[in-house]
Amino acid sequence: MQTQTKQASDRRVAVFFADGTEEVEALAVVDILFRAGIACDMVSITPELQITSSHNIGIVCNRSILDDDFDFEAYDMLVLPGGVVGTQNLEACEALGKALRAHAEKGKDLAAICAAPSLFAKLGLLKGVHATSNPGFQDVLVEHGAILEQERVVHDGNIITSQGMACAVGFALELVRTYASEDVVDKVKAGIVELS
Repeated sequence: MQTQTKQASDRRVAVFFADGTEEVEALAVVDILFRAGIACDMVSITPELQITSSHNIGIVCNRSILDDDFDFEAYDMLVLPGGVVGTQNLEACEALGKALRAHAEKGKDLAAICAAPSLFAKLGLLKGVHATSNPGFQDVLVEHGAILEQERVVHDGNIITSQGMACAVGFALELVRTYASEDVVDKVKAGIVELS
């Protein structure tokens, strides 16, 4: 089936990459947003555009948060893939943490998968919010006031969370559903042979 590249939305998404990022969780989102016609940038949190994933795969991003013209405000949604080391590196990035808080304060969309929802929790963004994460990080969510759910993908208000790599397609489709019609979601599902 031919890839859909026509823009389905004027919304823009940033997916943030760090050394140690879980590559499937990140690239499944980028791929599915592309298929859906939703603009997406792969953004390195380092000065280098290439990062090394959790399984030693080199991934080249198209932006860095240190680019002179980079602006978090240019994006409607900020997305964090998981990976234990990747999440630790994302957490260590002060500029990203400030941007996540600012996005949340404005009611703009945030999404995270696997270990990364724990970063939202530590930033105080999940208090009273229905959320999920990789089981190994669910205690962090609860400690910081999240209402823990065991669904593969949880969407509460402006925050979308998911449990891990096997959930990456469903997570990405929920991002599409946020900014495009159910018809676009169905077309993407058909194109990737997603039957559930």
